[in-house]
Amino acid sequence: MKEADPQNPTGKMPGPLMAHLADQAGSVEPPADAVADAVVLALHEDLTPDGDLSAALVPADAVADGVLASRADGVLAGSACATEAFAQVSDDIEVVWLRADGDRVGAGETVATVRGPLAPILTAERTALNFLCRLSGVATTTARWVEAAGVAAGADSVRIWDTRKTTPGLRALERAAVRAGGGWNHRTNLSHWIMLKDNHLTGTDIASAVASSRSLWPGRTVHVECETLDQVRESLEAGADALLLDNMTPTSIITCVAEVHAHGERHGSRPLVEASGGITVDRVADYAATGVDCISTSALTNGAPSLDLGLDLGPELDLNRDHQTGERA
Repeated sequence: MKEADPQNPTGKMPGPLMAHLADQAGSVEPPADAVADAVVLALHEDLTPDGDLSAALVPADAVADGVLASRADGVLAGSACATEAFAQVSDDIEVVWLRADGDRVGAGETVATVRGPLAPILTAERTALNFLCRLSGVATTTARWVEAAGVAAGADSVRIWDTRKTTPGLRALERAAVRAGGGWNHRTNLSHWIMLKDNHLTGTDIASAVASSRSLWPGRTVHVECETLDQVRESLEAGADALLLDNMTPTSIITCVAEVHAHGERHGSRPLVEASGGITVDRVADYAATGVDCISTSALTNGAPSLDLGLDLGPELDLNRDHQTGERA
């Protein structure tokens, strides 16, 4: 078999799948309704049943200026959620962002200013920071994976994909944070497209399962999990739109990618190729060099630590404060 060049893949990939990826380009903002809904639930969790008891002690006319500042290097995400948290508590709080989602921030750097009545600022503070720290952590972790994958020669076209292993109720927000970090989103949910894993093939075979999928859901992407070269060949003959190469070594993946590209040469089209399973950030460059289109990992969301950001408040904004330590210079 002629060995395919990973840098010059042959054959076009399925249109709907490519459109799904194209729609994500440059989009780092989460849906506004998802932001509002998530903040409503978070504030309800924090304020039920009797509201913010401590903030009730703050003088009603107290006004504060403050800054949201990063305590560590990272990538910003979640600004819409933080703004929404303050807005849902009080219309009188003004948040001005100096950095946008997807921007790199340094330790001690001010990312936004906050001004308004002190009591509602204190009430919204933790909810706003919870979203900001969590989502910035996802973006920062994703950026590390993207950078590590780029170490491989010619790996610029490899996309780092997330998975459905997200925090329940926060998927749309975490997916946006992945995009802010330079990553890409896998299927949205179980209704988006068909994913045939080993358990779905119980009592049937790949060809029959792909044919049934086409019959039940015409026009939907059909994605097949493959653990062997023979399963790759079966999936190619069945006309699958995407292949997930699960828990394979880079050497095995190179062989499978060559098979896919040879199929593309013969037929003028080929499936998208995804690698997943057992891949760490330290070894992602090895997998990026195999010629796959996407590398998916749950580490972007499931294992991302929060980025440390804080709100520094004062009756008057003191620009001489060291925002990394919280102390005055």
